[in-house]
Amino acid sequence: MLGRKIKAKRIELGISQKKLAEMTDLTPGFLSQIERDLAEPSVTSLRKISRALNVPVFYFLMEDDDQKAVVKKDQRRKLNFHNSHMTYELLCPDLNRQMEMFMGELEPGAMTCEEPLPHPGEEVTYVLKGKMWIRIGEDEYSLEEGDTIYYQGSIPHQIKNVGSEMMVFISTITPPLF
Repeated sequence: MLGRKIKAKRIELGISQKKLAEMTDLTPGFLSQIERDLAEPSVTSLRKISRALNVPVFYFLMEDDDQKAVVKKDQRRKLNFHNSHMTYELLCPDLNRQMEMFMGELEPGAMTCEEPLPHPGEEVTYVLKGKMWIRIGEDEYSLEEGDTIYYQGSIPHQIKNVGSEMMVFISTITPPLF
């Protein structure tokens, strides 16, 4: 399903697989495997693809008829990556709003992405559980349960769980781009 939606969006925009590979620094062969659902992209790769296709990451996971206002805890859209130590749950009903909210769970020692990544807009992150280290540009911060940080998404950033237990955080991003 993920691969088919990526391919459909790429074709809709008139972008060749070769051009998408150039835009994302991924190989055409790997993109072909993703589009045929033979390979799963990492968080970093999916973010690059989403940025190149100008859609939020969750765009590829949403059903076209999602227009409800309430999101029940057992009906959240979940995003798990193969061989990843991170899980995302979309807390807002869809990505057709002015902001998005998601909950992330990160295993001890794991990071949200392989390299600090930027995105347009603003972001607020709240630590629900555990200990967070976050790099925003050249600045580094340590946060614990109950702490919040606000930052410009255009500055490359990266989050790491520096605690010994699962870290849980909530991020709100405007405009929706994850």
